[in-house]
Amino acid sequence: MADVVSKTALDCGIVIEDDWPGYNIDLFSSPTHYSGDLDCVYIPHGVIIDRTERLARNIMDDLGDHDLVVLCVLKGGYQFSADLVEGIKTLSRNSNRSIPMRVHFIRLKSYLNDQSTEDLQIIGAEDLSFLNGKNVLIVEAIVDTGNTLKMLLKHVEGFRPKMIKVAGLLVKRVPHSVACLPDYVGFEIPNRFVVGYALDYNEYFRDLDHICVLSESGKMKYKI
Repeated sequence: MADVVSKTALDCGIVIEDDWPGYNIDLFSSPTHYSGDLDCVYIPHGVIIDRTERLARNIMDDLGDHDLVVLCVLKGGYQFSADLVEGIKTLSRNSNRSIPMRVHFIRLKSYLNDQSTEDLQIIGAEDLSFLNGKNVLIVEAIVDTGNTLKMLLKHVEGFRPKMIKVAGLLVKRVPHSVACLPDYVGFEIPNRFVVGYALDYNEYFRDLDHICVLSESGKMKYKI
């Protein structure tokens, strides 16, 4: 039983509890044009990078020597995908095992302001026939209800890949989750709206290095 508990804990990623207040924003460097728009630094950039390197190793252990197509979900996933791919490449250069990779980009849009909507748009995924018979790693920045991931998986499965794995930087604890979780998880976080490290709010805040909690005044300032 101990082994099962340990593996489950690892699969869930680093769990950030509901009462975690984050770090004072003034303790970190951040763009001055976002002054007053952020409540706190939730996950510092260095911690993100360290965790991503660990995920790269886990993927290498599981999938080493398999050709892999990385399907990066834009726009929020581009930074995580770039760092994850770089981590896998570094491990490939320094070990006897390697993962030949190609990278393809698709874009999903399901948010209006800070709310996920039922209207999912998939851009760049109209013809993924090249995935037929391939091992696919979907790289997503954040998973909340799981509905978007579930619909994307169904779409990708239609092109008959050999295998599909999912790496998610963040999994958010939300009500009414469909329990469609990534195979590789960076962090499990409370139901708070976060930005930074390429995660946006109406296209703002992608230029933050850290993952931060957006303030109510920030939401109002950039609301459309």
